[in-house]
Amino acid sequence: MKQAKMLISKNAKIGQIDNRIYGSFIEHLGRAVYTGIYEPSHETADEEGFRKDVLDMVAKLNVPIIRYPGGNFVSGYNWEDGTGPKDKRPRRPELAWHTIETNQVGIDEFQSWAKKANADIMMAVNLGTRGPEEARQLLEYCNFPSGTYYSDMRRNNGFEKPFNIKTWCLGNEMDGPWQICGKTMQEYARIATQTAKVMKDLDPSIELVACGSSHLNMPTFGHWELTVLEEAYDYVDYISLHNYYGNQDDNTEDYLACSMDMDTFIKSVIAICDTVKAIKHGSKDINLSFDEWNVWFHSNDADSKLEWWQQAPHQLEDIYNFEDALVVGCLLISLLKHCDRVKMACLAQLVNVIAPIMTVEGGPCYAQTIFYPFYYTSNFGRGTALTPIISSDTYDTDKHKNIPYVESIAIENQEMGEIIVFAVNRSLEENIDFNIDLSDYGNPELIEHVVLTNDDMKATNTVEHPDNVVPTNAEINNNIVLTKHSWNMLRYKLRGATI
Repeated sequence: MKQAKMLISKNAKIGQIDNRIYGSFIEHLGRAVYTGIYEPSHETADEEGFRKDVLDMVAKLNVPIIRYPGGNFVSGYNWEDGTGPKDKRPRRPELAWHTIETNQVGIDEFQSWAKKANADIMMAVNLGTRGPEEARQLLEYCNFPSGTYYSDMRRNNGFEKPFNIKTWCLGNEMDGPWQICGKTMQEYARIATQTAKVMKDLDPSIELVACGSSHLNMPTFGHWELTVLEEAYDYVDYISLHNYYGNQDDNTEDYLACSMDMDTFIKSVIAICDTVKAIKHGSKDINLSFDEWNVWFHSNDADSKLEWWQQAPHQLEDIYNFEDALVVGCLLISLLKHCDRVKMACLAQLVNVIAPIMTVEGGPCYAQTIFYPFYYTSNFGRGTALTPIISSDTYDTDKHKNIPYVESIAIENQEMGEIIVFAVNRSLEENIDFNIDLSDYGNPELIEHVVLTNDDMKATNTVEHPDNVVPTNAEINNNIVLTKHSWNMLRYKLRGATI
């Protein structure tokens, strides 16, 4: 049996975890909205048409913030289309995903749904076909109390109180050639800065997220972030990161190492942010919003064959398998390792579209394999992240070198009086004897060991068999064994006031 060790010190703290690191994303794309969160004819639909069975599953994930309404969708979106009487809302061809948008759900409805989901909204503004003035008008509609054109428009639509949305994205992936009215880095830096200025003039309490480059391998990466932040530094609070991961080569050993790419990406963007701070002689850190991340590759072939101008088609519906769940577990650990600077992150997306939750139109909903590592990490991974000192054997692949078999993080959960350890055993062949040294915390008691594993790396959950891949509780044993290819959560109860 392989051996690995982990030393946890109460004095080696990465930082306090912002709960918004467990955010998610709902875009007007595929069936995320229509027959996802919203299906008025469904037997569980509430008075506003929202599926209560889906809301129950979202509640389990404990998602504190949800990005809306896009995504690529937002770069061609007129926000006014989703307000006011539904029978007067226009049906429009939607150019980002080549579908028909009915506008039966807009900010009026979504802010109500978010309240039911106990989540804040991360609202994106259109900096593709529109600009600073339309962004200011939307902010006025959402946040201004009363007595102005757009605040009274909201009140006339039936919403006396402001929506009070505090987090705003300045466009989406604006360097992408796929983006509607994309921008050069200089063009985006200018429009983002001017939009930020007018929005903060209207509501100084908001936080703003500037678009980073669309992903790590974009030719603009690095130069884009530097150019944008040099101009917008005084007005923005975050820079965004987007990246998706997949196993297109069907190489599981290499696929399980993709969280190392996420680590590299995060470190690179932090370095750029700190460079701009130094150049500006600034006093504030620009923090990171990793507001699109997930596994995405299973549905690529099916999506390439979709006919245009359908309404809410089955689009980007990746069916996740067991190895995807291991990858999501590793990616969550990477985010937590950088929680001192990654303050927000959004699993993209939440329902049906590359999502942990799937629905059947007129039927049930169920949890995909990736639901479970996210569920446990979101619910128990709150508090202070601790710097992991891990000794583990490593392996190499053609793309990655020195990959540790054990990926792990520890969290001091002050509210529960617990130490939580999340760990993934990447070995496909061997169990690992995992020695966790918690002596700095006295003699804590192991109270739970949750394990997600499966003999079939390609096993999936389906509506007919929703429990193919589910976690189990291992026998409580202080000699911790991480079974081969497994995701694990270990909860230790602290004895006395040792934090």
